Amino acid sequence: MLAASLKPGPSLAAFAPSTRRKPPAAVSFPAPARPHRRLLLAAAATAEGAGTAASQGDTSSSSSTAAEAPPVDEARLAQLAADWQAARADKDQGKILKLPVLRANSGGLIVKFNSLQGFVPNPLLSPAHWCKDPQRPIQDVTKDLVGSSISVKVAEVNEEEKKLVFSEKDASWSTYSSLIKAGDIYDGIVGSVFHYGAFVHLQFPDGCYHLTGLVHISEVSWDLVQDVQDILNEGDAVKVMVVNIDTAKSRISLSIRQLEEDPLLETLDKVIPSDSDQYPNASITSSPSEIELLPGLDGICSELLQEDGITDVQFGRQALEKRAVSQDLELWLSNVPVKDNKFKLLARAGRQVQEVYLTTSLDQDGIKKAVQRVLGRVP
Repeated sequence: MLAASLKPGPSLAAFAPSTRRKPPAAVSFPAPARPHRRLLLAAAATAEGAGTAASQGDTSSSSSTAAEAPPVDEARLAQLAADWQAARADKDQGKILKLPVLRANSGGLIVKFNSLQGFVPNPLLSPAHWCKDPQRPIQDVTKDLVGSSISVKVAEVNEEEKKLVFSEKDASWSTYSSLIKAGDIYDGIVGSVFHYGAFVHLQFPDGCYHLTGLVHISEVSWDLVQDVQDILNEGDAVKVMVVNIDTAKSRISLSIRQLEEDPLLETLDKVIPSDSDQYPNASITSSPSEIELLPGLDGICSELLQEDGITDVQFGRQALEKRAVSQDLELWLSNVPVKDNKFKLLARAGRQVQEVYLTTSLDQDGIKKAVQRVLGRVP
């Protein structure tokens, strides 16, 4: 009995890891959130797009989703196709349409064309709207047009890109361009101004500004203009003359300077009035000794005497002009024809002007050619 009680206990090998007692499984519960999360995700995917979920599921799910899709409105598709076709036809025919304005945004107007909606960009609106109050932002002007109807032409149709653009300017051109002709004079308001020219909106007899033309830098003034922005500003009121109308490009060329007399065509009495009281800067003298010639003029006159048909050169009045035509010495012909073998030239440099009297047997064209030969010889 004693021996049995002294029996050695089990070795450590009996407690090897493989045989050690593991913690009870009941102590560690699996988190129930994971399967519920799958269910929630699946429900969300189904709510967002049954078609996408069905394409990734089995055949039965796909069939069920397809059956639940809304039916295609064949009538509406046919109407849309017909309206796109109508828009293309109206563009080809250049038809003027009267369309209601649905709303406005910062870029222009949204108009209704049958079952379609089109866009009229601000630059393609008639100037008549903005010219009512040039100081008002165009975005405020377009808001007032919502609910009204405007006359437009189709400018662009792109069914693939769902792009339908209309132009009110094109409609105005078709309506009013036939009413203007070269030589017409209009009151206008200056729109956009660039270094090369200014766009001017023309006022018609009805008081509205329907068309826009360009005053090129060369037609702004008889003076030298480096940048039109130094002369004209947006909103300025001006008077312009129509110089040319390009119907193929829908362009109007305008001039401001041609409403002033061309200095080349001015008579000398207009440039230098005979009455010195009308021109305080004028210096009228008949004594050659009192005349200080413009630099280089003496040499030109000496060369003129070498030309056949010119027998005498005398100097007349001097004055300061209101504008500087050129800083270099220039010799200009009067538009007054030769009379009693007498002809007048005008020498200019800066604001200084000097009369030159020729005694000649040449006609006006002959004098012009003689002056051109002389100027070609004198540096």
